[in-house]
Amino acid sequence: MLEARDLAGQRGYARLFRDVAFRVDAGRALAVTGSNGSGKTTLLRILAGLSAPARGTVRWNGAAMRPFDARLREAVAFAGHSPALKDELTAAENLESLAALAGANVTRDELADALERVALSRQRGLPARVLSQGQRRRIGLARLRVIRKPLWVLDEPVTALDKDGTALMTAMLGEHLERGGCAVIATHHAIALPDGRTASLTLGA
Repeated sequence: MLEARDLAGQRGYARLFRDVAFRVDAGRALAVTGSNGSGKTTLLRILAGLSAPARGTVRWNGAAMRPFDARLREAVAFAGHSPALKDELTAAENLESLAALAGANVTRDELADALERVALSRQRGLPARVLSQGQRRRIGLARLRVIRKPLWVLDEPVTALDKDGTALMTAMLGEHLERGGCAVIATHHAIALPDGRTASLTLGA
């Protein structure tokens, strides 16, 4: 369970949002929307334990989390605007590196299965620099599959994905929620999030 109480965020001297409060239980998702500059990315970084709020608290499974708390960082899979890939590494090598950075002990077969799930089996040996933006984003989806974190915090996860890629991301999210995970997703795009499992928050409203 993820809970925010009286959160405020700012960038430099500019206040982006304040008085943000919500709770996301196991098996549920929160969709965060708002105009450019409303603070969506700032909010997600706070929830992922990567930034400190200007005010308020984040609680994970009932316990108050300090900024940069290792317990929260251990629980979260954070995906930012662009995949954190190394151009000189292959798709498979990038996925293996991302899993290792997350502390996941992943076998070669699991890596291969994850790349197959996101339709990158044929591209697994290609360097990331020759992949399309959508294919690079799919490596990020494969990462979510192998690191098995209970809390997903996703910033514009369908950017650069085609129709099939968006459907794949949506299906993976549904499976994550069915397993008892939870998610917070910032998006400008219409995503068919699981009915009855998703609440919404609009910043700047």
